[in-house]
Amino acid sequence: MKILIVTGGDVDTASAAGFLKTYDSSYVIAVDGGLASADLLGLTPDLIIGDFDTVDGDLLETYKKAGIRLETHRPEKDATDTELAFSYALDLPGAEEIVILGALGRRFDHALGNLHVLIQGLRRQIPCRIIDSHNSVCLLDRGRTFRREELRGTYISFIPMTEQVTGVTLTGFKYPLKNAVLLQGSSLGISNELSAEAGTLSFETGILICVEAKD
Repeated sequence: MKILIVTGGDVDTASAAGFLKTYDSSYVIAVDGGLASADLLGLTPDLIIGDFDTVDGDLLETYKKAGIRLETHRPEKDATDTELAFSYALDLPGAEEIVILGALGRRFDHALGNLHVLIQGLRRQIPCRIIDSHNSVCLLDRGRTFRREELRGTYISFIPMTEQVTGVTLTGFKYPLKNAVLLQGSSLGISNELSAEAGTLSFETGILICVEAKD
């Protein structure tokens, strides 16, 4: 089951609509104010979740009358609405992939928190990505092959999530690495590009933030 979460951050509807043409989700979760973006994209959520402090009341009532399930939380809680939605998605039977729209917006604290939430998916070995009009962000704890025709943009960056990532080897990239160590506080892995139609990443220990980006 592919799960789409639409949160309350900035969503470029034209870009998101283009992405959704290639992403066939089977379960949609709208998070609080993200319901407005889901509505603009023509998505019918299976679940609407949040404390509903940012969603339009009339819009919420429309979906409530249509029989869409609502899960309401108090504003005073220990997890963000996005984390609550993400945890719910991870527990869905047959969950095999999760994509989040609207997780990178004007609130950097929320964007950073949403990135860290992806660790939950990594622990469960469920592929998870944050997508916006310019970026595709995921966490990696193992190697991967990148193919040019599948990339979100021209640039690929690798940034340590853990204190260090060891044994980093890049082949098929403009800036190759062999058995390198990427350290927090260094920009060594930022703004690489493929030099071939496909490139491979391998490493021994640690967790990497992987960002596919375009200007």
